Amino acid sequence: MSRTDEVVNGIKRMILEGSFKPGDRLPVEKDLAESLGVSRGSLREGMSALSILGIVNIRQGDGTYVTNLDAPQLLAPMGFVVDFQGQGDPRHIHTVRRLLECEAARLAATRITDEALAQAGALLDEAAQMVGQSPQDHERIIEIDIAFHRIIAVHAGNPVLGGLIEAFAGRTVRGRLWRSLHEEGADRRTHDEHVAILKALVARDPERARTRMANHLIGVEESLQGLPDDGDASLDTAARS
Repeated sequence: MSRTDEVVNGIKRMILEGSFKPGDRLPVEKDLAESLGVSRGSLREGMSALSILGIVNIRQGDGTYVTNLDAPQLLAPMGFVVDFQGQGDPRHIHTVRRLLECEAARLAATRITDEALAQAGALLDEAAQMVGQSPQDHERIIEIDIAFHRIIAVHAGNPVLGGLIEAFAGRTVRGRLWRSLHEEGADRRTHDEHVAILKALVARDPERARTRMANHLIGVEESLQGLPDDGDASLDTAARS
C-alpha cells in the first residue's frame, strides 16, 4: 500500500470511527501527517484524492474540512464509470436508469410529501404550456424533465438510491435532448407520461407508480435506436449547458 493510500484509508477510518464528523475541520497539516505517520507531501496527495472522492473540501487559506458526506456527492465519481461503459451503446445506461427509477417511483409513492407533489405538479404545469409551442424551448423542457425525476428520486427515502440516480441523470441528457429535437411528438408523449406518473404518486399507489415509470422509460430507451454514435456539435453543446 502506498503512503497516499495510507492517508486515504486512515482518514476514512477516522470518519467511520467518529473521530471526524461531517463539517469538521481537520487538524493542521503538520499534526495530521504526524498522527498518520506519513510525510507532508504524501498527506497532500492523499487529501487531493479524498477531495476528488468528495470526502474532504480543501479551502485555500482556511484549512481542510470533512464534507457533509451526502450520498450524491460521494457517488459522483461513479459518473466516469457510467461515461466509460456508455460509450458503446447509450441504451445500457438508460436500462440501468430504468431499473433504479422504477424502484424509486415505487418507494416514493408512500413517502413523497404533499409539498413535493405540489412542486412536481407546478413543473408539469409549466411544461404543459410549453409543449406544442413554436419555437419550442427544448432545453427548458429537458430541465423540467430532470427536475421532475429528481423530486421522485429524493423522496424515495433511500439516499444511496437517490445518489445513484443522480450519477446517471447527467449522463442521459444527450439522449433525452436528441429525442426532444428529432422525434415528432416526443415532448407531448413525455409530458403525458409524466402526468400519469404524478397521478399514481398522488394516489399513493406504489405498483401503479412503478408501472407508469417503466412505461415512460421503456419508450425513452426505444427511441435511442436512432441516436447517432458521433452525434452533432449543436446537440453536444446543448447537452453540456
